[in-house]
Amino acid sequence: MIDPKRNLVLAAVLAASLGAASSSFAQAQHKMQLKVEPPKAVVTPTGAWQPKSIAYIKASNTNKDDQFGGAVALSGDGNTLAVGAVNEDGAGKGVNPVTKGKETVTNSGAVYIYTRTAAGWKQQAYLKASNAGEGYQFGNALSLTNDGNLLAVGSIGEASSAVGVNSNQNDTSMPGAGAVYIFVREGANWSQQAYVKSSNTGGPVVGYQFGYSVSLSSDGSTLAVGQTSDPSNATGINGDQKNTAAPDSGAVFVFAHNANSWSQQAYVKPWNTTQRGVLFGYSVGLSGNGDTMGVGTYDEDRGRGAVYVFTRKNGNWAQQMRLTASNAEPGDSLGCAIGISDDGNTIVAGAFDEDAILPGIQPPDAGANDAADDTSSGAAYVFVRKDGKWSQQAYVKAFNTRENDQFGWAMAISRDGNTIAIGSHLEDSGAKGINGDMKDTTAEDSGAVYVYTRSGDKWNPAAYVKASNTKPAAEFGIAVALNADGKMLAVGATKENSAAKGVNGNQKDVSMVNAGAAYVYSDAAESATSSRK
Repeated sequence: MIDPKRNLVLAAVLAASLGAASSSFAQAQHKMQLKVEPPKAVVTPTGAWQPKSIAYIKASNTNKDDQFGGAVALSGDGNTLAVGAVNEDGAGKGVNPVTKGKETVTNSGAVYIYTRTAAGWKQQAYLKASNAGEGYQFGNALSLTNDGNLLAVGSIGEASSAVGVNSNQNDTSMPGAGAVYIFVREGANWSQQAYVKSSNTGGPVVGYQFGYSVSLSSDGSTLAVGQTSDPSNATGINGDQKNTAAPDSGAVFVFAHNANSWSQQAYVKPWNTTQRGVLFGYSVGLSGNGDTMGVGTYDEDRGRGAVYVFTRKNGNWAQQMRLTASNAEPGDSLGCAIGISDDGNTIVAGAFDEDAILPGIQPPDAGANDAADDTSSGAAYVFVRKDGKWSQQAYVKAFNTRENDQFGWAMAISRDGNTIAIGSHLEDSGAKGINGDMKDTTAEDSGAVYVYTRSGDKWNPAAYVKASNTKPAAEFGIAVALNADGKMLAVGATKENSAAKGVNGNQKDVSMVNAGAAYVYSDAAESATSSRK
């Protein structure tokens, strides 16, 4: 997920399109300026999640400010990794274009594909949009199928006014309309399968940021796409897309894949679409077969946020539940990120602005009267479905909760729902690797990821994860992904500064500001790992 607060390229577009949401972004910026104090208490992880190797992944054309790692995706089998770099400037289009010396299309964006072999990770493909343009930010959101052969890529700055699937890509009259690109792999070769647009692209001046979030079902039969600035006040399924009475209320579009062709199946809004600026579709997740969908709307109800659950039967979608936190307070931002298990029965949702200063797994009502000021320590909530009914199973905090860490900004869940990884990209410890010193505060905004595992109905703190080259302001944990069994973790750090290229290069160099990096933690011992460098 890319942080809109730091998105300078589309500043004019966002100012026009985010409307009511701008106040909450300003509030979050204010929170990040507050002084960070050491943790008041820490929870020791069990060590149940203990990777054997750390791979250090960089772009093949590393450049300053590319923000490689802003989105990451892992296939279920753990053999394919996709990494987005929204501010990459290469002038090429399509698959594996030659862009060396042609860094001329500012913030067009790129996606890098890596595959795992017996010798470790290697880059397989370099992807650009088929109509790459300045400010398109191709790669802001990513999703891979279980086998890694199908990839969905969001491009929120794409500017075509086209609608539907495989329509006119060459139009540039609608800045910020957004698009999604579907790529397919046959053997080791990637190609673009579809160019996907919403059925109400935007207008008359600015688009609706289609592609802000994307999710493919594990089997690749269903695609869900968030359009956060959708302005319709329609409710439910397939309502009126043409009215503009509720700016930035948001929507989700569902597409079905049949016989190598994609078509729109549903235009989804919550049952209570009345407020502008709630950003429905900010996050989205599909179950393995695509029949259950979770959608985050983190600015709803004075910023308390919510997650909506929809189910599909015989091709027809219906809302099943609206999920809220047990200790919800204004400005908590539940739904900023979500993950859903393959069976659709477990959903984890982030609330990066939640304020309680508590560590570890807490009772559901803990923190109901949280800190008097706005601490933005952050939280996550686990919800489970049994016999069609949803309930909150866990209220999750960082092991070393501190002010302004924004725990819950990013998250991932294993396919079986028993492992979750939660990003806290503004965490401040100078520790490196696994289960280091959580009390340290020497690397402000270096970032961390926390892994939890479930046994029965009980969640346990399993691992505290840091970069292998921790540095201040790297924002490690701004994006996270897990493979199917939860034993492999990918993490993005958009402000990492090394000029290294490829896999397991020199981490000590700090000459390439905000180039970005990704890290893969695995229970398999690779032949060369960054942890040994």
